[in-house]
Amino acid sequence: MTFSKRQVTLLTMVVAFLLLFSGLAFSFFSLHLAHASGGGFNDPGNILISDQFNNRVIEVDRSKHIVWSFGSNNPSLCNPGPGTIIGLNDAERLSGGLTLLAGTGIPAGADPLLPAGCVDNRVIVVNQAGNIVWQYGQAGVTGSGPNQLNVPVFAIQLPDHTIAIVDQGNNRVIVVDKNSKNIVWMYGPASGPGALNNPNSVELLPNGHFLIADENNNRVIEVNRAHQIVWQYKDQLKFAAFASRLPNGDTLITDSGHARIVEINSSKQVIFQYFTDTLAGSNTTPLPTNAVHLAKGGIIIADQFNDRILIIDRTNAIDFQYGMLNIVGNGRNQLDGPYTAFVIGDYTGQTPPPATF
Repeated sequence: MTFSKRQVTLLTMVVAFLLLFSGLAFSFFSLHLAHASGGGFNDPGNILISDQFNNRVIEVDRSKHIVWSFGSNNPSLCNPGPGTIIGLNDAERLSGGLTLLAGTGIPAGADPLLPAGCVDNRVIVVNQAGNIVWQYGQAGVTGSGPNQLNVPVFAIQLPDHTIAIVDQGNNRVIVVDKNSKNIVWMYGPASGPGALNNPNSVELLPNGHFLIADENNNRVIEVNRAHQIVWQYKDQLKFAAFASRLPNGDTLITDSGHARIVEINSSKQVIFQYFTDTLAGSNTTPLPTNAVHLAKGGIIIADQFNDRILIIDRTNAIDFQYGMLNIVGNGRNQLDGPYTAFVIGDYTGQTPPPATF
């Protein structure tokens, strides 16, 4: 069959229109799916949450969809090992979608579903598929020797690719070489004014010093590489659970025992505070454990025993919340003792990881 020039032109126009329509339809369908699923893994702005007693980490988007998780989501299961994490106290997103996790374990009596507790004692790095690509510490082994930890509660990767670990049960902060797994630096005097008591977080400052939340000493300290305390704050603190140094020199502290987030300036004056126990229905002792500033000006808070994470603005208004106030659960929009919460891609006041693991 032969076609006239006019017919060929018309046929070409019809084909082009069909291709254009199908492309637009596909784009619309793809956008609809992306919206319906709530976005993708590792998208900037998603929130990474350590869901402590549900033995998992979850990544949620701002529509409250879980876009990624690791762990059992079973609060009664004691199974430290591949594919699991017990009593997760910290989760940090690294380069390439890797996630650094502190398997703190659950002490006896802390959770009625695990009355005897469950020991983990591992710091692990997992990929998106949930495979462990790096580990320090041994599942179920408690100690202070090589490749041993005692209740690790916090871990970050430093710019030189080493891993800093808050080894709470051993009252020390250690820096571990990623390849050899040797300890290359440690802070934790056995006695004296520098001795730690239940340390709970650490951040590397731009000047090379370490900022440590020394929880049961009710203080935040800055120590240099020579193990000297060069700065300290302990005014009216009770259980200093977390601390970060902001770009303007202020320090943001999670004053857990007072259910308070407090920001102090370089003169140690309180310039901002927020209490997490003021709403009707709040746990009387929520013990918030983590709070960090965001680049856009808000503060994200892990409000542990109110079983929620929230983002507040500078007027103390709640802009976002995941988890229901003082309601324990492991379903959608439910948490059980969330310990840390971070916004993907935002390291304001924190130690940013290197570009490659």
